[in-house]
Amino acid sequence: MIKEIIINSSSNQTRVAITEDGNLADFFVDYPENRRMVGDIYLGRVARVLPGIRAAFIDIGMKHDGFLHFSDIGDRTKQFQDMLGDEDSDVDLSDDDESKPNRTNGNGTQPPQEPVITKLRKGEEILVQITKEPVSNKGVRVTSSVSLPGRFCVLLPFDNKIGISKKISDYKERRRLRNIARGILPPNYGLIIRTVAKDQTEDAVKDDLTNLVKTWKTIEATAKSEEPPSIVHQDLSTTDSVIRDLLTPDISKVFVDSKKLYKQIKGYVQLVQPGLLEKIDLYKSSSSIFDEFKIEEQIKTLMGRKVPLPSGGYLIIEHTEAMVVIDVNSGRYAKSKEQELNSLKTDLEASREIARQLRLRDIGGIIVIDFIDLEEDKNRKKVYDELKKEFRRDRSKVSVLPMSDFGLVQITRQRIRQNINQAMKDVCPVCAGTGLMTKESHLVYDIEDWLKRFRRFSREFSLIIKCHPSDATRLQDKKFTRIQLKYLVRLRIEEDPSIAMGKFKFFSKKKGIDLTEKFK
Repeated sequence: MIKEIIINSSSNQTRVAITEDGNLADFFVDYPENRRMVGDIYLGRVARVLPGIRAAFIDIGMKHDGFLHFSDIGDRTKQFQDMLGDEDSDVDLSDDDESKPNRTNGNGTQPPQEPVITKLRKGEEILVQITKEPVSNKGVRVTSSVSLPGRFCVLLPFDNKIGISKKISDYKERRRLRNIARGILPPNYGLIIRTVAKDQTEDAVKDDLTNLVKTWKTIEATAKSEEPPSIVHQDLSTTDSVIRDLLTPDISKVFVDSKKLYKQIKGYVQLVQPGLLEKIDLYKSSSSIFDEFKIEEQIKTLMGRKVPLPSGGYLIIEHTEAMVVIDVNSGRYAKSKEQELNSLKTDLEASREIARQLRLRDIGGIIVIDFIDLEEDKNRKKVYDELKKEFRRDRSKVSVLPMSDFGLVQITRQRIRQNINQAMKDVCPVCAGTGLMTKESHLVYDIEDWLKRFRRFSREFSLIIKCHPSDATRLQDKKFTRIQLKYLVRLRIEEDPSIAMGKFKFFSKKKGIDLTEKFK
């Protein structure tokens, strides 16, 4: 498989596409008004503590306070509080029972462990890191377990654990990396070795760790000198984080169409992994890099609600307030007369495309899929197994439940940021996101309903109706003439683009005043 990273940079945004054999596999957009925030560290202040929902809200200087669930308050919070000089911190997160009496039940067994008691005091300072970006009217989600990701490892201040990525399966390599970590790790720090560190030298891992420790020292000094709320560390941009996390030896090439960004990326790779420098190329053609690699046409499909399948079926992807719903349709596909085989083939194709679309669009939260009904249990299991197999390639955490008797599959996918549609599009001011227009018959009804009340209290015989140009066009028919005769009033329609579709304003032709609200 040929994997490539294609980066298109313009004056106001940078787009990053990752392709597998020419097919779009991942897509990221980075622009000023939607700056990547995951990984940023803030010095905040506890605004509210709500034990009822087991959460606190942290003022970090944004429109909405950060949401800190009690489960995201780590064991190291006390050390972070002490670092800030808050010796009177009322945070009790200790789960160390060595200093407590060894209590047992009557039968000699240990009693169930008591839940961790979490107390936060309103107004106290706290260091938090963003784990999820804001979505709709919800603020960011934060954690007090601060960590610093690097190229080969992740630094955990005030921790003593050493972890190795589960994706490194070779036992000897895991043991080698663990020994390296033990040998280079300073006191009072923890370390997680990342997948990309496999087969790397001790010097490479050590250099990465040294840079992370320096970064933490800077954060520590900034946090002590700043007043909350303030940002004390800003993580890499989307483009830089893609290079840091996804530029692995299995990437064939990286194409960049910006000289500035090309030099920036080469400088970073030269520092962390010089062996990959030859894979970075500057794209010099006059044509668009996304057109050249046929990315643009794939993005158009990515934005639509209808996604075609190879055999003629299609998916319909609908976003609701609570979840994303995906409907699988067979379309024109009917290769054989056997309905079960047709349905199974379409469902298997849909499973592969759904896993790809969720990654591409970065859709998270609850997803419900309505597959074509299958009669046999073994075929339902095939669809379930296909989904599980495809989601193994997803970097986000995904949980899939087996198909129900109604042909529904429920999925939860880790949501870290806004999906592509939310990031790149605004709600239509005309239809408010519904995509629907009021029918002509209902427009006429609304006008007639207003005229009933108007005629009851007024003796004017000439009115001006101002409405959206598209509504004005639809109202020029015989029905409108009939209404004028019925209510003995002469109506003149005027176009006004500032008025929303489906809405009207009624003006007195004689006095020129707005009568809409008076007879509403």
